[in-house]
Amino acid sequence: MTAEENELFTRTGAGTLMGDLFRRYWVPALLASELAEPDCAPVRVKLLGEKLVAFRDTLGRVGIIDEFCAHRGVSLWFGRNEECGLRCAYHGWKFDINGNCVELPSEGPDGPMRPRMKLKSYPCIERGDVIWTYMGPPELKPEEPALEWVTVAPERRFVSKRFQANNYLQAIEGGIDSSHVTFLHSGALKTDPLFVGSKGNLYNERDKAPQFDVAEFEGGLLVAARRNADEGRYYWRITPFIIPWHSIIPPRAGHPIGAHVWVPIDDENCWAWSINFHPTRDLTEPERVAMEAGKGIHVAYVPGTFIPLQNASNDYMMDRAAQKAGRTFSGVEGISMQDASLQESMGPIQDRTRENLCPTDRGIAMMRRRLMAAARANQEGRKLPGLDPREQRVRSVAVELPPDQPFQEGAAAGLFAEPGTAPMTV
Repeated sequence: MTAEENELFTRTGAGTLMGDLFRRYWVPALLASELAEPDCAPVRVKLLGEKLVAFRDTLGRVGIIDEFCAHRGVSLWFGRNEECGLRCAYHGWKFDINGNCVELPSEGPDGPMRPRMKLKSYPCIERGDVIWTYMGPPELKPEEPALEWVTVAPERRFVSKRFQANNYLQAIEGGIDSSHVTFLHSGALKTDPLFVGSKGNLYNERDKAPQFDVAEFEGGLLVAARRNADEGRYYWRITPFIIPWHSIIPPRAGHPIGAHVWVPIDDENCWAWSINFHPTRDLTEPERVAMEAGKGIHVAYVPGTFIPLQNASNDYMMDRAAQKAGRTFSGVEGISMQDASLQESMGPIQDRTRENLCPTDRGIAMMRRRLMAAARANQEGRKLPGLDPREQRVRSVAVELPPDQPFQEGAAAGLFAEPGTAPMTV
């Protein structure tokens, strides 16, 4: 990449190439549980560099509006959420979920100023235990997201999010890079309760040089990592990347499927959303307990925040003795924090002019091309991939295939499975 190309990829504010692309999609904004009941406390929300505030009004409706009052710029996070509006704590100006000023006490009910006062607001929906918002042109608002994890019953799904201190692109690149699993996650595959017991773990351990094949589909890419399996067969792990920021992790044995959404907070920080779901059964109590404890792709938090307990301020609680003994490859515990610690170590925005890509980075190179092509399509008013709900109906797959069978053919029934069917897994 040139420095100029890196700038285009990593800047996401309003008016930037990628920022305008991302605003064309429904954005995961916050967990529905963060606004647990009508008239509860408002929540600060920063997305794509915009400072916003979210609240659930008296009727249970959710609004996301500009954080700052139209009067003199006071943060409405300090406001009172009451009687279908958020009232500024400074002078009592009150705004509804659509950003309309519904009360301006200093001029009375019939004053001329109030009707002209309006804050920026974005429409919201609740799907899959998540509050989503749309930040793009109103006339281009797409259909609601139909990702499989969004559509399954709540008992079959677990959703978490965590703060990550680096640009969104570093996180996406890590999410579709299957080659690092053999090294970075080698210890966790043997011990984490949400990963153990898969024959694929053995193949990961034995074959440290996976071959990559990448295929396009309407919604994005199928990034397939091939390793040698038993009896002359190949073990394939196929990770769909759905434009602009969704990835689905191939399952291991009978464990739930995993998924991620990587959403820019600003250019130097992102939300890492982590999801586990199963298409045919409820999550078990031990699985939920493990997820809530930060196992698998989830994390434990600093109390009262979404900041991981392991973070840069404590060197991610690295254990050099565990690293030396081979219990963990990097000395950092936990799948997600193993990833986050190294992605954050690249700096807030990685300098990609210094990288040297190799064959296992084929998926990353193709993802960048598809993402840039989508951004150009948006700029030119052409159709965007991944907006149509039908293009979101894809599933990750782990499968053993004969050496002469292309993964697109052998895994098709698992990749584009009917809802309610069992995952294709090893």
